[in-house]
Amino acid sequence: MRAGDTDAFRQALRLARQRTGVRCVFGGGVGDGALRLTEFVGTLTDSMRGLRVVPGRGLGGYVLAHQRPYAVNDYVPATTITHDYDNPVRREGFRAIVAAPVTVRGGVRGVLYAAARDAAPLGDRTTAALTEAARLLAHEIAVRDEVDRRMRLMETAAAAPAPPPPPELDALRDLHAELRGIAHEIEDTELRDRLRNACDRFLRAGLGTDGTDEDPSGERPRLSPRELDVLSYVALGCTNAETGRQLCLEPETVKAYLRSATRKLGVHSRHHAVAAARRLGLLP
Repeated sequence: MRAGDTDAFRQALRLARQRTGVRCVFGGGVGDGALRLTEFVGTLTDSMRGLRVVPGRGLGGYVLAHQRPYAVNDYVPATTITHDYDNPVRREGFRAIVAAPVTVRGGVRGVLYAAARDAAPLGDRTTAALTEAARLLAHEIAVRDEVDRRMRLMETAAAAPAPPPPPELDALRDLHAELRGIAHEIEDTELRDRLRNACDRFLRAGLGTDGTDEDPSGERPRLSPRELDVLSYVALGCTNAETGRQLCLEPETVKAYLRSATRKLGVHSRHHAVAAARRLGLLP
């Protein structure tokens, strides 16, 4: 698990506790071929903190190996799992436990658990709610994976000794718009701002500027991130409806951002707005 994913796992556990109604939830990420339990809500001891769970061993290992949710009504005497981790489970007093995998692109990246201290079955509703929390966490991790991949591409491109040839300008514009679209979807404010700042650095490197160009009046217009998101897709020839689909916005909201951008840029059409933004180094 990346250090930066800790917040995502904690948020997933809060959601799991809320939706399942189970007091104790815990989990962790997968790395080096094993699950490491690092995040806990509602536990009474540290008996399981840092526990390393390998595929095929215990309840978590079963979930890792089979990549599907699984539950036991009474952990210690259960005959469907191995008992490598009975001691820490017994010290915590857990009996009924359900676990669900966090599956990203066919691989398990983590496991979420819900546990009770009595042997009453947690039931299908609890399993379904925990599985949904795991699915939402998997989506968030997939988005972060894509952000990391794109940022590595940008860093590689920015470090190149020479700017790309003119035929690659369209590809740069496509990538710039796509990255801003991904940033628009990210709920984590710090991560979203980090990606947008990286977009700006990538843009300056691709255009061979230092980002200090001014307009003739000496005052550089300041467009909001959302206005730039919209303009980046308009620059690719997208309609308001197509731009809205890319950014999960209504067409009327797209039009409102366009009106605001054109006003700030001192122009009267979407095409002139794109031209002005490119002249000022705001778009590739």
